[in-house]
Amino acid sequence: MGLDTRTLSTLHEKGSHEVADFEVPTGREEEWRFTPLRRLKGLHNGTADASGKVITEVSGPAEVKVETVGRDDERLGKAFVPADRVSAQAWSSFTEATVVTVPKEVEASAPVIIRRRGEDASGAAYGHTTIVLEPFAKATVVLTHRGSAVYADNVEFVVGDSASLSVISLQDWAGDAVHVSRQHARLGRDARFVSHNISLGGDLVRVSPSVAYAQPGGDAELYGVYFVDGGQHLEHRLLVDHTVPNCRSRVDYRGALQDQDAHAVWIGDVIIRAEAEGTDTYELNRNLVLTDGTRVDSVPNLEILTGEVAGAGHASASGRLDDEHLFYLQARGIPFDEARRMVVRGFLGQLVERIEVAEVREKVAEAIEAELDRPERDR
Repeated sequence: MGLDTRTLSTLHEKGSHEVADFEVPTGREEEWRFTPLRRLKGLHNGTADASGKVITEVSGPAEVKVETVGRDDERLGKAFVPADRVSAQAWSSFTEATVVTVPKEVEASAPVIIRRRGEDASGAAYGHTTIVLEPFAKATVVLTHRGSAVYADNVEFVVGDSASLSVISLQDWAGDAVHVSRQHARLGRDARFVSHNISLGGDLVRVSPSVAYAQPGGDAELYGVYFVDGGQHLEHRLLVDHTVPNCRSRVDYRGALQDQDAHAVWIGDVIIRAEAEGTDTYELNRNLVLTDGTRVDSVPNLEILTGEVAGAGHASASGRLDDEHLFYLQARGIPFDEARRMVVRGFLGQLVERIEVAEVREKVAEAIEAELDRPERDR
């Protein structure tokens, strides 16, 4: 598979499965200017030692088919084209892939859980996952990432006509982990896709979710929650490409940052092509800065190539805790620390409550509480 000459957007000018089709990033490129390349441990330039190991375990209901396949399986790579060098390197380097198939008209009776656990961060590992929902199927998939690793992977979601897929991706790595992931969804006619990306752990995590519409009527909702501690770099780069008429998308990502050199990056690209009349889209990113010494880069981009849209908009806001909110709570006898926690809980909790799987929802809420309860000396 070679160069894809289709323009993905003005910021994603080409796609290819071949590593050689991408220049080695220098940090001056738009798609890499916020990422500290020296902390990628060679994932971006081909110098990574491919001796790392990430263990994959999958569990799910009996009606869902789970397979481990080789790279020659014809179902792999049909729904996406890598848009950067690390994604292409991951495509070229994995040896086995996980394929999950939900048959036509089947509603999965329980979530499919894909657990990934890194065993050390001294060498790099690569992975590939394909999730296929056949027409009129319905399922929830949970991906969890834990342990120490240097890991690059691609995840493709193929959502058939009138199918419905909910995905929860939890990045809860150990503090030395590096994870670069591309997650791409292709939606059929009247298909529904809901994505929750929760990034909490790791030294450097860069997740790039994208959505493409194959037929009219597709509906995509992309939600994200992240909590960035001192020294962490958590980056989310989204692309929603409206190429057909009468589709809908909603994006809402929210993060909190605390302590020195905590760095959050959110890039939201939405394209409405000339042929995508009737598109309804809105994207939002909000960041809550809890201490001095943090950095937020939030860049929404909306490209509209037709005047016939149902709605289109974007917004981005980053700021400190609202003094009026804190004063209101303290005036009612609530101590400052508890008032601070209440505001953050409310800010992030609106998205946490949307997570459909109760076990994951509770773990995320507990992790946020733990972050807020940590003494400053332990951060």
